[in-house]
Amino acid sequence: MPTPRRKRLEPRRKPRQARSQATVEVILAAAARVFARAGYAATTTNHVAAKAGVSIGSLYEYFPSKDAILVALVERHLDEAERELAAVLAALDRDARTLEQAIALLVRTMVELHAHDPGLHRVLFEEAPLPARLRQRVATLEGAMASEVARLLGRHGFAPADARTAAAMAVQVAEGLTHRLVVHDGGAPGAASRTAAEAYVREIGLLLLGYLERKRAGASLGA
Repeated sequence: MPTPRRKRLEPRRKPRQARSQATVEVILAAAARVFARAGYAATTTNHVAAKAGVSIGSLYEYFPSKDAILVALVERHLDEAERELAAVLAALDRDARTLEQAIALLVRTMVELHAHDPGLHRVLFEEAPLPARLRQRVATLEGAMASEVARLLGRHGFAPADARTAAAMAVQVAEGLTHRLVVHDGGAPGAASRTAAEAYVREIGLLLLGYLERKRAGASLGA
């Protein structure tokens, strides 16, 4: 039987009619703006309802709490990330690219995903108390990406064991640096410029490529 906490994290009901779906869209769009501006702790369902232009009763028809709204926003972000990364990985499978080109494309995709709404991204993945199933979904997505990167590295001359280790390391480094630079250092295209985002792609790509080239050559620490 679901716990009261779990009930507060799930939508009350799924919208089926076009009007209901439109209301949910308005609520989620408003919530994204409010959370990004005010942060998790300072945001209330009343703030979201006011921003959306709906009554608090209408909001509660669909979402029992602000945490339930956040869960819906995280799920949407992860859906988008899965689609974007799947498209990029399919392109890498389909097209012959150098290792440098492949790494640049992967890093650019990660930067763009973080830069879409950095304020909201910070709230969703740093401030919000996400349920275990969503944290597991994030871990599964990162694991799947590492597996695909390992396959890519295998096509570029890496031994299987080296490919797995290097791929796991590259995905974690790229994710951590992208999150830090884009979300916390104002590197989002909307906040600065497309040039700033490309600078991050270039610098992170150089870092990863240097590591991967040494790994492929069998270099060890101090060599």
